[in-house]
Amino acid sequence: MPALDVPQPAFMDEEEIAVFADAVGKFYEKHAPESRVLKWRDDGQVDRDFWREAGQAGLLGASVPEEYGGHGGDFRHEMVVIDQQGRHNVEGFAASLHNTIILPYLVRHGTEEQKKKYLPRLVSGDLVSAIAMTEPGVGSDLQSITTTALKDGNGYKINGAKTYISNGQIADFIIVVAKTDPNERAKGISLMLLETEGAEGFQRGKKLDKIGLDSQDTSELFFDDVFVPAENVLGGEEGKGFYQLMGELPQERLIIAMGAMSTIERALEETIAFTKERKAFGKTIWDFQNTQFTLAELKARATAGKVFVNHCIAQHLEGKLDVPTACMAKLWLTELQGEVVDKCLQLHGGSGYINDYPIARMFRDSRVSRIFGGSNEIMKMVIARSM
Repeated sequence: MPALDVPQPAFMDEEEIAVFADAVGKFYEKHAPESRVLKWRDDGQVDRDFWREAGQAGLLGASVPEEYGGHGGDFRHEMVVIDQQGRHNVEGFAASLHNTIILPYLVRHGTEEQKKKYLPRLVSGDLVSAIAMTEPGVGSDLQSITTTALKDGNGYKINGAKTYISNGQIADFIIVVAKTDPNERAKGISLMLLETEGAEGFQRGKKLDKIGLDSQDTSELFFDDVFVPAENVLGGEEGKGFYQLMGELPQERLIIAMGAMSTIERALEETIAFTKERKAFGKTIWDFQNTQFTLAELKARATAGKVFVNHCIAQHLEGKLDVPTACMAKLWLTELQGEVVDKCLQLHGGSGYINDYPIARMFRDSRVSRIFGGSNEIMKMVIARSM
């Protein structure tokens, strides 16, 4: 039974969307059973074959135009892929990163040649993507990166190091954020398209040991005179990288807010079911007024969060979601996610500390949402500037 009573928004109330959701759900049931997901957790990454299976089933590049090998859908189709993934507890599969963060850089900013060369293979799953922004000494302040891509003959040589890169171990297509002009800040940044196969000087570091997200590989990457041809500057022009990054941030932050909302709903559903079954002092945990009051407050706040997220999605579908509002969604929903999951874990008692229970994994996995996509402190700075 759903924890929240918010009706489905009108923009999702179409038969074609419902049919797609059913197909995606069946794909996850068949190709990502619990035994396979558990293996991903043990291995620390999703197996490469699953990406090709997802590509063949139409889960990759749902909103990529058909002329580039995509499926010609829109953001709602990408939402379905992510939503069904959460509903079926498919951990580690970075569909949101691949589909809604990285592919849009090519669709919106790539040259015609770049789109034709890379998008079909990204849609099929033959290429798995990553984006390399963060550096060991630089977090949210992208203008201060030190990785360089300097001209060398008919191309560029990339030098530097990146860290905390999702899909870092399996990605074979990486958008590298680098300085083509080290003397400039924002105007000196370009996005370089790198295929890793056969790339001399490219090296993957260790798979990082994280608090949570056990099935999602996160890695260090190193670049030592890695050559890319001149046509691999995204958009074909130097110095546009920072503005390309800023242009995609509203959607990225909305995706994070949506993920937080999904976790909030699942945490409430798991906890309501648990408290109605678990007994203490001769009655269920649910029968205690403290339990009911705690969950009632969380439901009220989660309902407000869901309405706000749906409003932001509607704005985004109309091309009207601005940066401050996206930052508000990311800030508010991820903070609420942390609070809801923490209180739900408390209501599980000792069981909440055991990784066999979903709430324990949600607790560990949720913490990073207040950090990635720009820390919540950065969100507050952006929001303050809009006042």
